[in-house]
Amino acid sequence: MALEVMARAAAPIPLDVAFRAGPGEVLALVGHSGAGKTTLLRIIAGLWRPETARVRANGTTWLDTAAGIDLPPHRRRIGIVFQNYALFPHMTALQNVMAAMDRADRHEAGRILGLVSLHDLADRRPAQLSGGQQQRVALARALARRPQALLLDEPFSAVDRATREKLHGEIIALRAHLAMPVVLVTHDVNEAQLLADRMVVIDGGQVVRADSTAEVMADPAALRALGLREVAVMLPATVAEQLPDGLTRLDTATGPIFLPTVESDPGTRVRVRIMAHEVILSRARPQGLSAQNILAGTVARIVAGQGPGIIVHVTVGENEILARITRRAAEQMRLTPGDPVHAILKSMSVARDHVAPEATGSAR
Repeated sequence: MALEVMARAAAPIPLDVAFRAGPGEVLALVGHSGAGKTTLLRIIAGLWRPETARVRANGTTWLDTAAGIDLPPHRRRIGIVFQNYALFPHMTALQNVMAAMDRADRHEAGRILGLVSLHDLADRRPAQLSGGQQQRVALARALARRPQALLLDEPFSAVDRATREKLHGEIIALRAHLAMPVVLVTHDVNEAQLLADRMVVIDGGQVVRADSTAEVMADPAALRALGLREVAVMLPATVAEQLPDGLTRLDTATGPIFLPTVESDPGTRVRVRIMAHEVILSRARPQGLSAQNILAGTVARIVAGQGPGIIVHVTVGENEILARITRRAAEQMRLTPGDPVHAILKSMSVARDHVAPEATGSAR
């Protein structure tokens, strides 16, 4: 199952975008408000038709303006989760899920609610559920359509920080059950790095960069489009062992970290460049993450950066690392000096050229 999208338009914003999301892949559309992210979701879902566009899902053409093909929304197998949940208030959680099915099936609806950990709340109406629970019902309802693509439009923006972190965990755990491509619209770079395999950075309706999260966050043009600037620290480490899965374990004073194979013998002292925009912060230790470096630390200080970024200095063991997060994320997490946090660094975010041998005789 794959989703292919190409769209061009002059209004409501100039738009010239093309991207592809593979089976089971989470693709994040990232950019400032007005960049064109939600407009692209509307095009995929059949809610708006631009001047020139082509949308194909699993080999089926949903939209091709050149060929005169434009399937209506109900004929596109799309699951959508909106910011505002959009649940039927007079229906229970189970009934909301059943309403999305081609043929209502209580057993299957209950199974899908179980995927989002809501099987015990099946008989409650939306007014009896918390915001996070309502959002999980909306996700279950989207999955009940057996979609060929799942669209998430800023799905966590209406809930508080603690609920958002729980929902992130739900998405991470749920991914093992998803075969369709997932397109996530967000302006939160940290959220995109945590959840997505690849990112499409959009600025003024144009694609600035579409690549893996690591490659995007290493691209100066993409960083500028996101209002970010390169900030890094050098972390001393020792090469510990080469692992069979293509990773190298490095030992640091803060604990082990894992990154793509480093061509150095065990015992070699190195320094690892940790980019602030590659570090994700979380109050709680994330569950369900694989191939991740998760370091427990304490907020040392918070410095306002240029543009929308905040630089958080985190003391981890004997070292200090930096994390760049958005102002909104900082407000939602309510970070203050002394707060415990978890710093998350995806293994593949650390490129080989981020590791350098430690110079002998250097000052310490």
